Amino acid sequence: MACTTILVGRKASYDGSTMIARNDDSGSGHFTPKKFVVIHPGEQSTIYQSVLSHVEMELPPNPMRFTAVPNAVEGKGIWAASGVNEANVGMTATETITSNPRVLGADPLVEYYPARDGRPEAAGGIGEEDIVAVVLPYIHSAREGVERLGSLLEQYGTYEMNGIAFQDVNEIWWLETIGGHHWIARKVPDDAYVVMPNQLGLDRFDLQDALTEKKSHMCSADMQEFIAKNHLDLSQNGGLNPRDAFGSHEDADHVYNTPRAWFMLRYFNPRTKVWDGPSANFTPRSDDLPWCMVPEKKITPEDVKYALSSHYQGTQYDPYESHADRSTKGIFRPIGINRNDFMALIQMRPDVPEEFRVVEWIAFASNAFNTMAPFYANVSTTPDYLANTAKEISTDNFYWSSRMIAAMADASYGKSLFHVERYQLAVMSKGHELIGQYDEKLRQEADPVKRAAVREQANLEIADMLKEQTSNVLSKVLFELSSQMKNAYSRSDA
Repeated sequence: MACTTILVGRKASYDGSTMIARNDDSGSGHFTPKKFVVIHPGEQSTIYQSVLSHVEMELPPNPMRFTAVPNAVEGKGIWAASGVNEANVGMTATETITSNPRVLGADPLVEYYPARDGRPEAAGGIGEEDIVAVVLPYIHSAREGVERLGSLLEQYGTYEMNGIAFQDVNEIWWLETIGGHHWIARKVPDDAYVVMPNQLGLDRFDLQDALTEKKSHMCSADMQEFIAKNHLDLSQNGGLNPRDAFGSHEDADHVYNTPRAWFMLRYFNPRTKVWDGPSANFTPRSDDLPWCMVPEKKITPEDVKYALSSHYQGTQYDPYESHADRSTKGIFRPIGINRNDFMALIQMRPDVPEEFRVVEWIAFASNAFNTMAPFYANVSTTPDYLANTAKEISTDNFYWSSRMIAAMADASYGKSLFHVERYQLAVMSKGHELIGQYDEKLRQEADPVKRAAVREQANLEIADMLKEQTSNVLSKVLFELSSQMKNAYSRSDA
């Protein structure tokens, strides 16, 4: 699916946390309702079968419990999307990325073919539907996640090019699939952040390290031979640039992908480079935007949310800018679009006891108009307000309420924006406050059974706060939009 990802190394974040965050966006023409749930070992089969590709695999015994943001409507598989397991390993998957004909010709994608005209069914590979469910319950570190997924890609293949992030309290790894069976992965530098639109992003790769010590790079065992045999290395100096070798530089990227990366880099490093005007080092159409940079200041969850909510605010490309030049207004694909289904930011805090170290910030629907709230990940259930999403529209859940707020605020932007801004500030401020209060309660409670109950209670209180604030802003933007109806008339009864 279309997505945008931000990864923040521990020395680049405000409190030493590792942070991984991703928007998940529906394809054009539909929305995908999502929910935030916990999946227990008893719900995980020992034999996994994909709904879309029909691939079947035997899973290891003793899976761990994990959180997930799956599809709320059954029929297309799990699509677990983003979560944290009992070992405090986080994962977000997947971000669809681009490739080129040379790669896809050398290692074709593994597509599903139904039985037809006497030909037997041929299973496809694994993809976004499957990857979190068949990897996250079985790994104990970010590095182990790369290794497990890499082995599955080599064995079963994939039907799509994807990028996947793995995280523990010390490291973040980014894996990109190459054709049907190959892959590369790089550790995010501790002092840097990464921005990823739907485009193969790695711009440097140490193949020697990946094939020997594996300190900061890993890859398919035959990657060197694969590159050489198919003449994929386009560098003039022998330094492998994966973006050139395996990725794309199409005109569509300059509208759909590179502008998103440009905005995020510009936000986190406004003075490091020149981003605007005739003397710009980088523009929204630059093919050589850095995969990672050291930020000018340490990054907070709020910074990540702002960047992942981008509609090019503050630039000539903002579709909501009333005074913008019509020739540039709205020409690039925003990050915060109408088709955002959810955003999850996983924060692993090193100065907090392991039992309640991980906080997941969850947001639903269009990021330009939603808010995110924090929830403890080490729990046995999630609040009904986030878990009860169904096909039917209802204000009794966070997903559909967020979807309605976005649609109405978009249609009454000038009048509703300040309501949304106050809503975002209120929820995130109260979220920090409540997590701080419950952190202290958890530190003071010696009984592990009671600590588990405290974490559940914390999430319920945060959800109650979120529901109250969401209902409040929903009523306000509904009023603003109702006041702009075409049949509005100012005179009323005396």
